[in-house]
Amino acid sequence: MKRSQINAALRAAEATCAAHGWALPDFARWAPGDHAANAERSAWLAARQIGWDVTDFGSGDFASRGLTLFCARNGLYGQPGERPYAEKLLFVGVDQETPFHAHKMKLEDIMVRGGGTLCVEFTPEGAVTPLSGEAVAETVWIDGAEFPAFGQVHRLTAGQAITIPRGLQHRFWGEGAPVFVAEVSQCNDDRGDNFFLEPLGRFSAVDEDEDPYRLLWNEAAAA
Repeated sequence: MKRSQINAALRAAEATCAAHGWALPDFARWAPGDHAANAERSAWLAARQIGWDVTDFGSGDFASRGLTLFCARNGLYGQPGERPYAEKLLFVGVDQETPFHAHKMKLEDIMVRGGGTLCVEFTPEGAVTPLSGEAVAETVWIDGAEFPAFGQVHRLTAGQAITIPRGLQHRFWGEGAPVFVAEVSQCNDDRGDNFFLEPLGRFSAVDEDEDPYRLLWNEAAAA
């Protein structure tokens, strides 16, 4: 991805939060130099994958296949005293696909906070056995109602939420207008708990065509 694309995505995400009255923590507004000025805190956040995240999944076409995220809470998986939960915001463009992927560890709820319609699709192909050894679900729950997972696109409007079963391959995209989405889940590990149906990359190589507006969490971890 070009750095200019990442910068534009981050500014659009901040504008979405402001439009919905959603306040972000102070570190969400850090310029790159603020990480050096707050090195210990920056390292603590980065170790937990907390902060901004923009990816095109190696597609080279962010508008068609990509995602902007902000992780507000997370822990270190399996470590005593760490948070066992995570919270994220997702900013999903119209027809912008997050491709089929599954999680062994993470059970998550995806909630539409505003904007357009979030389209979610599941496939039994490439299912991943959860770490607990439990069977992969064939049904999904939307606000207390159970539906067959396969053979349909689940369309969620503002206020609705869907539970994404562990191990089940799923993809999503926006329809009608950009979608403002929240995610609550068990502890999140984007380095080791994403199993894509296609051979894709979770993080993008960056073409530095302009200076960074914000550092992504994985960049702060490497700084």
